[in-house]
Amino acid sequence: MSTDHTHAAVEAVWRIEASRLIAGLARITRDVSLAEDLAQEALLAAFRQWPEDGVPRNPGAWLMAAAKRRALDGFRRTNMLDRNHAELGRTFEAEQDEAVGQLEDQLDDDVGDDLLRLIFTACHPVLPPESQVALTLRMIGGLSTGEIARAFLTPEPTIAQRIVRAKRSLSEAKVPFELPRGAGRAARLGAVLGVIYLIFNEGYSATSGTDWMRPQLCEEAMRVGRILAALVPGEPEVHGLVALMELQASRLKARTAPDGSPILLTDQNRALWDQLLIRRGLDGLVRAGQTGRPGGPYVLQAAIAACHARARTPEATEWGQIASLYLLLENLSPSPVITLNRAVALGMAEGPEAGLALVDTLLGEPALKAYHLLPSVRGDLLYRLGRFGEARSEFERAAALTQNDREQALLRQRAAACGN
Repeated sequence: MSTDHTHAAVEAVWRIEASRLIAGLARITRDVSLAEDLAQEALLAAFRQWPEDGVPRNPGAWLMAAAKRRALDGFRRTNMLDRNHAELGRTFEAEQDEAVGQLEDQLDDDVGDDLLRLIFTACHPVLPPESQVALTLRMIGGLSTGEIARAFLTPEPTIAQRIVRAKRSLSEAKVPFELPRGAGRAARLGAVLGVIYLIFNEGYSATSGTDWMRPQLCEEAMRVGRILAALVPGEPEVHGLVALMELQASRLKARTAPDGSPILLTDQNRALWDQLLIRRGLDGLVRAGQTGRPGGPYVLQAAIAACHARARTPEATEWGQIASLYLLLENLSPSPVITLNRAVALGMAEGPEAGLALVDTLLGEPALKAYHLLPSVRGDLLYRLGRFGEARSEFERAAALTQNDREQALLRQRAAACGN
């Protein structure tokens, strides 16, 4: 295998294994920043050794072993093992040998769910909400600083500063690596849900790269969401989020052609939609209602996804109901992105002129200045109105804004269709 192919393999493995690796190391070191540093050192070691030795049979285990060695070396150098295991009551050397064995056992022992602990740790109140999300996306989602910046519609240097400050704050505050209880858990729940959904969204519609989707991120987000739902069964928003992710994930197989190019919702083969995930999602909505507590944004978004899931054909979609749900969501949690989504539904329910009128109210919105879906939606509405020259300009602008190769190609195709 060539060096380029090996490096590509390293990057692919890192995408899959990074979060588990960092979470496992954080449980032992009790230091999120140190855990990420150790994981990064293991990654660099893979870049050095795999081109020579080949990709190992179990690459995740190889990375963990490499990180373990560096962790143990670091503990030896700083005498941390001696301090942490002074109760052993032997000489320093004897203490150190036994402590090393215990550390190795702990690194191999998957007690509880390290990923969930890591999310709650990164969402500690000592950090501002925007830093909580950025840090967790970096360590759980394995996203680069640039990818997080695009997800936040925020400059990359700003995100980089947030991540650095967040890790420093957690270290200085000596935040414990644990699942909080009671009021502490409730205080962090909103941030945790936001993080899980952002990870899912990055998997559902990748902000950059050559693939339109990263299904492993969707799977990871759903897995962690289900664990959280079992942990706090009385929280309707947790059930709502899990239902939303499952209903959206039900369409994954229908969202791309065999060559990987995107297929829009109205053009999808609905026979490919995963009926098991649809049933699970609809059941999750029922569980949210059974809690006896009012739902919030995630329950409303799940209800919107359910409207799509129940429609056997695009023509059967209840766009009027979807527009009404988006209006409720907009009133509950105002956002220009939600307004843009409502404009899409309004354009389908009442015609493209109604949708375009609402979209045009967003043209001066600073948060959407670099958001490619604004010109993409506007281009679609203009195309349906027969204003092809304007539509082409909007699709070209959207293509220039997106960082995803697949989506860029689709938007250029749509621009070219305007000329035809």
